Amino acid sequence: MKAASMDVEIAASLPQLHKKGKLTALRRVSALGRITYEKLRFEGDGTVKKQIIARYLSAEAEVQEDPSLSVPVTPENYNFKYKGKTALEGRETFLFAVSPRHKRRGVFRGELWIDSATFLRVQESGYLVKSPSILLKKLAFVRKYRIRNGIAVPEQEQNVVDTRLGVGRAELTVDFSNFAMDEALR
Repeated sequence: MKAASMDVEIAASLPQLHKKGKLTALRRVSALGRITYEKLRFEGDGTVKKQIIARYLSAEAEVQEDPSLSVPVTPENYNFKYKGKTALEGRETFLFAVSPRHKRRGVFRGELWIDSATFLRVQESGYLVKSPSILLKKLAFVRKYRIRNGIAVPEQEQNVVDTRLGVGRAELTVDFSNFAMDEALR
């Protein structure tokens, strides 16, 4: 997805420490695919801002800098096992179990829901097979997409991270809204 913008709300917490924070921003994707954020407002604990939200944003920036960390969900990178038709939020979908062909950073094991009418992804969930950091034990996620104008647009991403830092679990939810394509840049 290129030449687009959307509002983003990133809510994060460290439940064991009773700390929370929320960042509101405008996310822009240039015609070349570069992602930038215009931070509008932050509320909450500074530890959450620095240790969870800032790390999430820097991990996204790292993927931009090193394209090998962005592994497309394609037959070249994953094995797919058809599990059947199912309904997801009132939409008929095909459900697949996915597993990476090679264990490396950026790949996951989990499930993928494909819309039966458009053949676009509407949800993926699972866990990263290789931790992106020595400080993290396991990262599980659910990514939801909404189909708009023939493309799968991110709607929400939920992440749960088990850390090695003695702070327990970290939770992060990213909500995307007000998606707009910049036709002048396409």
